[in-house]
Amino acid sequence: MRFLIAAICLAFAATGAVAQDKKPSAAQKEQQDRMKDCNKQASDKKMKGDDRQKFMSSCLKDDNQPSAAQKAQQDRMKDCNKQASDKKMKGDDRQKFMSSCLKDGGGNEPSAAQKAQQDRMKMCNEKAGDKKGDERKKFMSSCLKT
Repeated sequence: MRFLIAAICLAFAATGAVAQDKKPSAAQKEQQDRMKDCNKQASDKKMKGDDRQKFMSSCLKDDNQPSAAQKAQQDRMKDCNKQASDKKMKGDDRQKFMSSCLKDGGGNEPSAAQKAQQDRMKMCNEKAGDKKGDERKKFMSSCLKT
């Protein structure tokens, strides 16, 4: 039994030695460099134990870099902020504008679906004429569904 275990260990050691002759890929090299940088930062901060482990995990994940979706949202936020500042908006008006701007993807124009809904609403409003209360509600509801 000991002989079998020793043979298996020797086989793994031999394959490990062969694998070490390979050069790391670009991604592996980048990960190694990141590991070195994170280790250096953790050592400079004199971190130990759980704090070091948490720091290393966070550092290696590279959480500081925003995802593509986060980057797009940040860009939209910058554009909307600039537009609001250019219009010298403040308080509730600015808040409403920012909300609308961010929902629209940073543009002031409604989407095609929103435009179609607005057109349908205008048409139904014109047809409703002088109707009031529940009668108007029922009419508008049926008109908008068609």
